[in-house]
Parts: sequence; C-alpha cells; structure tokens
Amino acid sequence: MEEQRPLELDLSSAPKEVIELLVEDVSDSSIFEDIVKSNFKRPEILKLILECPDTPLSVRQQIAEVLKLPVKTFQKIEKTQGKPEIRAQTIYQKIQGLSFSEKRLLALRGGREVRSVLLKDPNKEISLTVLENPKITETEVELIAKSRSSPEEAIRKIIRKREWMKNYSIVLALVSNPKTPPGIGMPLLSGLKTKDLMSLEKNKNVSEAIRSSARSLLRGRKGL
Repeated sequence: MEEQRPLELDLSSAPKEVIELLVEDVSDSSIFEDIVKSNFKRPEILKLILECPDTPLSVRQQIAEVLKLPVKTFQKIEKTQGKPEIRAQTIYQKIQGLSFSEKRLLALRGGREVRSVLLKDPNKEISLTVLENPKITETEVELIAKSRSSPEEAIRKIIRKREWMKNYSIVLALVSNPKTPPGIGMPLLSGLKTKDLMSLEKNKNVSEAIRSSARSLLRGRKGL
C-alpha cells in the first residue's frame, strides 16, 4: 500500500473568507501561527487574527509588533465579544459561496465542522482532498469507509494509508461497505474476527465474492 504525500497549502494567497472559516472552526492552534507567518504583508489578515478570541496570546503579541500597535491590543479577547460578522452565517452557508480552489484550501486545513460539510460536496475532488487533511480523525475515516455514498476513489485512498489500515474498525467498515471492490475487500478478510466473518457471510448487501470468501475462511477456522 503506497502512501501519498499530502498536498501543500499556501496560506499567503488564501482569501479572507477562507481564513475566517479556518479560525472559526479551529482544528489546531498552530493554524494561527501558520497564518501569521504567511501573511506579514497582509494587514487585513493580521487584524482578523488579532481580533479572533481563540488566537494565542503569543501570536497576538507578534501581530501587534508587526502592526506597531499598543501593547493592550494583543491582550486576550473574551469569547463573549465574539466575531459577529463571521458568525452571522453558518459554516455551511459560507462554504457554499466559495470557489473550487477555496474549498480545496479549506479541505486541507479546516476543522471538523468544515470537513463534515466538504465531505458532502458534489465535487468529488473536494471530498477526496478532505482525506489529506492532517487533522482528520480515524473516527471520521471510519464513517467515510462505512458510507455507501463514498466514492470508490475514497475507499482506495483509505486503503493506501497504512496507519488507518491498522485500525480494526476502519478495516471492518471497508469490508462491509458494498462500494468496496471485492478485489480490495477480500484480502482484508483474513484479519477479521470470527464473529465479524459470520456477519459478513450473512450480509446480502456485500458482494457474493466477499460472502463466499468469508464462508471459506470460517470453514478453515472450524477445521472443516
């Protein structure tokens, strides 16, 4: 199984709307440092990060120094002040108004809510890019592996990542998904527990090839 190298994300050219969504749905505090590092020459982006309640104090101080602002401007902002313009619309509504390239940027670094929306995007390339987000969890991957609406390309992408294939729940979800090609699912059967093989043997939603292979494995384990 060959692992693909993750796509690169250029935050220096990301539109303000994308930056807003990244900090609205924070998946990792390091995103603030990355945004600032890439946007020293974009004061409007620096001010946006400075006004965000979730921005770490050290990052606020860095921005204040770049913008030559008074010390008090980088003190912690209370959550209650919020970001009224950002929260005026839902994450879903905002994402719908973005271009393909903007959605793709978000797919690579967006938080869980953003990923959830983009996984349902009608453009298959956007949903596939979500799988390259370094913050995607194995729980999310399991749901993708289990979903009958997942494209075959997503199944193949999951298979290629060794770390995910060490997760028994993900493997079981893949084998149990009717969208998984038999050629991919059958080699995975030998690693399943007997009780799961028994369930697969009776599962009429999966291919006959999977059911037949599960049956053969069960007979072997019973010494028949």
